[in-house]
Amino acid sequence: MYIVPFLIAYASNEPKSVLARDLGDCRDNLRNSLSVFLIVGKENKEPMGQNLSFRKNNRRKKKKKPQMKKKNHLKFTNRSKKLKFEKKNYHITKNSLILAGEILCVCLVAVLLIAFFGHRVSNAGDAMSPTIENGEVVLVDRLIVDMKTPSRGTVVAFRPDGNREVHLLIRRIVGLPGETIQIKDGTVYINGKEQKKHIHVSEIKDAGIASDEIKLGKDEYFVLGDNEESGEDSRSETVGVVKADEIYGKVWFNVSSGEHFGFVKR
Repeated sequence: MYIVPFLIAYASNEPKSVLARDLGDCRDNLRNSLSVFLIVGKENKEPMGQNLSFRKNNRRKKKKKPQMKKKNHLKFTNRSKKLKFEKKNYHITKNSLILAGEILCVCLVAVLLIAFFGHRVSNAGDAMSPTIENGEVVLVDRLIVDMKTPSRGTVVAFRPDGNREVHLLIRRIVGLPGETIQIKDGTVYINGKEQKKHIHVSEIKDAGIASDEIKLGKDEYFVLGDNEESGEDSRSETVGVVKADEIYGKVWFNVSSGEHFGFVKR
């Protein structure tokens, strides 16, 4: 805008002195305007920077929204970890059930073994000495007599005449159903033949009722003790032949401490 007067004066053919004066004034005015512009720009620059810093600080100091506290639940950032944890718990539960089942089976088997194979019976008297002494405790297998007929030489527990009030007697089977038994000259004869096997008495002094032939029925057994001095067996009238339904079970194990501990010999 300060150049306009200079151009007008130049166009109107003014003297050079006048033109030089006007040109100097124009130059001074231009310098002053430029100085004012630079000073104003410098003063306005600092507040603008402060304004930007204030905005940044406000953004940093901006409060975060309060978060609700969650309950103490298990958190899994990885789904594979969660599946592994659930699988481990499943295995623990499965193993516990298997262990409980095994313990239950063992207890059940133990009860059955005791009920059928482990019934304890004490021996009364010396009739089975020296195989089983007076007062020794034996185990009786009750199941075997129901599954098959006792064989010769088997030691059995029975009640004479099926009397449940009488203590169980323990003797050895010598004669089987259908056989003919006779004792003469201290020797046992079965069906007319001398029998030495399964006879634990070297010489029978008292034949009792077996001095004459005894024909056993289809469910009758002839029993003897292992002690030659005892006659409380099928030779005596108080005991006589033993019927199958009077047999309580097979004596198979001696649980008493000492030399007789172990399986009962046939």
